[in-house]
Amino acid sequence: MTPLPRLMVAPNGARHGKAYHPALPVTLTETVEVARACHAAGADGLHLHLRDADGAHLLDAVRYRDALALLAEAVPGMAVQITTEAAGRYEAAHQRAVALAAGARLVSMSIREIRSGTRATEARDFYETCAAQGIAVQHILYDPQDLALLAETLAPQMLTDPALQVIFVLGRYTEARESTPDDLKPFIEATHAYGMTPDWGLCAFGRHESDCLLAAHRAGGKLRVGFENNITMRDGSIAADNAARVAEVAALIAGCASG
Repeated sequence: MTPLPRLMVAPNGARHGKAYHPALPVTLTETVEVARACHAAGADGLHLHLRDADGAHLLDAVRYRDALALLAEAVPGMAVQITTEAAGRYEAAHQRAVALAAGARLVSMSIREIRSGTRATEARDFYETCAAQGIAVQHILYDPQDLALLAETLAPQMLTDPALQVIFVLGRYTEARESTPDDLKPFIEATHAYGMTPDWGLCAFGRHESDCLLAAHRAGGKLRVGFENNITMRDGSIAADNAARVAEVAALIAGCASG
């Protein structure tokens, strides 16, 4: 199974457009250019969102295959993880179908969304099919309680497999609540309570993104940074682009290693 990249960039997400930041990529051409710049700045992975002709969030297996081929040629050293985020547009059955047909080795999926209207046994069969096809699913966990849903869904051997991938989400799109490094502790405690030692990552919404990611790195986690979650540098200034966010976080974790 493909492991999580150490530092992944999430340059756009499903909701934001140019009004949020003019350097946010919307077209695939823009995303490829951002991927090149972020790879040069220190990112070894890309969290890929696609948009339709109107700039709206798109889940389409054929378009994903085309995008993956283009990115593999343009940035061959960069791992690419596709999203299956619903964003209010897609049902769980469509999300599952795209995950299996897109040709991606890394897929991000919300356990809440996949279980929406879906029995645990059906979801478990889907995850086992992904594993059999070599598709590494990173389970999105919005709060520690989501671990209970994950534990209910996955077979015991998958739940305790060190190759299990999860991402802890600090903060929200929709809440006026800033993430802080202290928000990480309950997630870590919950994974220990379930006997899990996953390949885990973290993303954090808002202006404290850098400090949250630094805390995750110190705790042994992997990191996802970028305009999907935040456009602010650690000093409070607005980032010039996604590559600036990557470069700042890469420097922070390099400082940990040298210190």
